[in-house]
Amino acid sequence: MKLGTPTKLGLRTLALVYLAVLVLFPLVAIFYRTFSGGVVSFFQLITTPAAISALQLSLLIVAIVVPVNVVFGVVTALALVRGKFRGKGVVEAIVDLPFAVSPVIVGVSLVLLWGVNGWFGFLSDWGVTIIFALPGMVLATIFVTLPFVVREVEPVLWEIGEEQEEAASTLGATSWQTFWRITLPAIRWGLTYGVVLTVARSLGEFGAVIVVSTNLPGISQTLTLLVNSRYEDFNEAGAYAASTLLMVVAVIVLLLMTLLDRKRRTQ
Repeated sequence: MKLGTPTKLGLRTLALVYLAVLVLFPLVAIFYRTFSGGVVSFFQLITTPAAISALQLSLLIVAIVVPVNVVFGVVTALALVRGKFRGKGVVEAIVDLPFAVSPVIVGVSLVLLWGVNGWFGFLSDWGVTIIFALPGMVLATIFVTLPFVVREVEPVLWEIGEEQEEAASTLGATSWQTFWRITLPAIRWGLTYGVVLTVARSLGEFGAVIVVSTNLPGISQTLTLLVNSRYEDFNEAGAYAASTLLMVVAVIVLLLMTLLDRKRRTQ
């Protein structure tokens, strides 16, 4: 069924208006409110000790979460595509669980497990603090970002098949050599795309992190928590400035993701 020119133009206009209302107008409003006091005021608000600490903590969480998810994601994707075992459907469901469960529920579950009165609360007697500390925030972020690497690498593995890996094995290559020289180069773009998605999701996580964090400035406050804290304190200028800083980082990640996607499609 072919659509006429008026219909195509109408659909495009409707899509553009929809995107403008949901995305463009709010972003323009944030930029306007952010720089209404001038560029100098903006830089003063994003260079406060609380803002610098929040940015550093956000980047630290990303630096921990990404390697963990890369290792887990690649191993899980290989197991799901190459392996044959009972319970594969259960593993598939667990991988997709973060898409279905609210991040707030994730945070509450972590408190029930790792809190002082939780199942593993005895760790606090040994001086190990999970909840309301960096480890709890990392666990929450790992959970919500768990599917991205798996779901980006899995279809690539299906596409490349097993012929090259089997040929390498026939020629005497070990499993480790086959992975490094055959499998990893073949999945590098899917893996990179999954990493970029993980970074973007980690930077913007709020629901799960706020439950397991003390939300104290300079101690356990990420950029998203800083935005919320400033807004609740009626510091709208500071909230908008922190939002813009977070948005700039997210846009950089988005541009990187787009460039990688285009490069992947051309290869």
